[in-house]
Amino acid sequence: MQAIQDKNGVKHFLITLNVNGDSYTKAVKANALLVNVLRNELDLTGTKKGCELGDCGSCTVLLDGKPVDSCMLLAVYADGRKITTIEGVAQNDKMDKLQESFAENAAVQCGYCTPGMVLSAKALLTINPHPTELDVREAIAGNLCRCTGYVNIVKAVLAAADEA
Repeated sequence: MQAIQDKNGVKHFLITLNVNGDSYTKAVKANALLVNVLRNELDLTGTKKGCELGDCGSCTVLLDGKPVDSCMLLAVYADGRKITTIEGVAQNDKMDKLQESFAENAAVQCGYCTPGMVLSAKALLTINPHPTELDVREAIAGNLCRCTGYVNIVKAVLAAADEA
């Protein structure tokens, strides 16, 4: 990671973000949060900003396959690492089976929490393709939903696992 100064003498760091299979080199301030870089610099607005305290999970992305709250992660710590946002889940403009299962099982209402829920569930299914209900509930424990409750979300994840 290279440190540079802008024309006003403000220090920035040149970082490379590997997002959804694409590589981006950006100059960011040391205090730039990953959620803001994703949304404002890369226009990946599927990653939501909610509490900005790491409590709600609406900003969840996968960092090297593990769910993280991007509102709590400095962008410089993501330098050179693999990042997956909700935009990277669908392939060839077709939802993957987990996204389809969320739709089929009415696990979406307002949709604000859905990207984070899907990514947390995707991380679970990667390491545990046949989870129990408790496994699913633990995996999404960091994601809050005020609309649907969690019954249909858990049902959707279990249904997607059954299809695997």
